[in-house]
Amino acid sequence: MKSWLAKCLGPAVPAILLGTVSLCAAQEPGSTEAKQSKKTAASSSAPAPSATSSPAGKETKKGGGTPASSTEKPEELDPSVYRIGVEDDLQISVWKEPELSTTVIVRPDGMITLQLLNDIYVVGLQPVELQALLTEKLKPFVNEPQVTVVVRGIRSRKVYVYGQVSKAGTYLLVGRKTVLEVLAEAGGLNLFAKKGSIYVLRESAGKKERIPFNYSSALKAKNPNDNFELFPGDILVVP
Repeated sequence: MKSWLAKCLGPAVPAILLGTVSLCAAQEPGSTEAKQSKKTAASSSAPAPSATSSPAGKETKKGGGTPASSTEKPEELDPSVYRIGVEDDLQISVWKEPELSTTVIVRPDGMITLQLLNDIYVVGLQPVELQALLTEKLKPFVNEPQVTVVVRGIRSRKVYVYGQVSKAGTYLLVGRKTVLEVLAEAGGLNLFAKKGSIYVLRESAGKKERIPFNYSSALKAKNPNDNFELFPGDILVVP
């Protein structure tokens, strides 16, 4: 029987078997062509890498640079001009004596109060003069006292501006200031100000003195005396 079948089919048997094997290989999931097809699909669907850079091609960082900060320089105390006044804030330090070191504000009567020394009149003294006074007064209580006086705040040196200016009010004289400088702090003259009638009221020897101020001449700066210095307690009037 087998020999008859072989004779009938003849050389067609190997061809039929070879076609069957090829068809199975094409349908096998792990075949080479199937793997290659999957790899190609994966590579085409993967997202492209992204990168951010500056116009020059350099890497940039978030946050930018440090913002510029502006600091105003505080007005400095002129030791040759300043004398202690009412409402001034003083820090008094005695070396190696913390219980005697303190901060005080000058009272309206011109006095300050310290341990061991009680009330002391200080208005009109310069800080170095007060240091010498306190050093002398502490000698009966402290062996070789060393005193330091620091001015923490100045509230006594005031001038007053009235009349036709932008900002009338009270202004501090930390250092030397002229009439034009104080007028500038007050915002300048108004449109209706009478430039030829400006004057300063100053108390001298218990009497009020009226000092005229020539605004136009002071602006020309030909005579330094035209733009004169103001003193604590002066009243600048702009009609």
